[in-house]
Amino acid sequence: QVQLVESGGGLVQAGGSLRLSCVVSGIIFSDNKMGWYRQAPGKQREFVASISSGSGSRPDYRDSVKGRFTISRDNAKDTVYLQMNNLKPEDTAVYYCKQYLYDYWGQGTQVTVSS
Repeated sequence: QVQLVESGGGLVQAGGSLRLSCVVSGIIFSDNKMGWYRQAPGKQREFVASISSGSGSRPDYRDSVKGRFTISRDNAKDTVYLQMNNLKPEDTAVYYCKQYLYDYWGQGTQVTVSS
């Protein structure tokens, strides 16, 4: 059974930082492209960042988070991270971890940024 479990969300003031984690089980993590998405109230879920599999682990970001967010992975721990710095109120959302090959999703973790 494939499971993606996110953690690390919370309430932070604007300009603050959070690090999200997503632990994956039930698949060969290192072979899989992973990503983070978010969904704010009343809005559609949107892409935030992704990281490819393999030794290159090329990252990709939505424009609004470039230079503030960093996605990384630790294949030894079957975990993908999202380091979020200089957070803004518009980053407030539920953040979801995604495994691309079979379209698996985690349950989400709430990030709230106060102004």
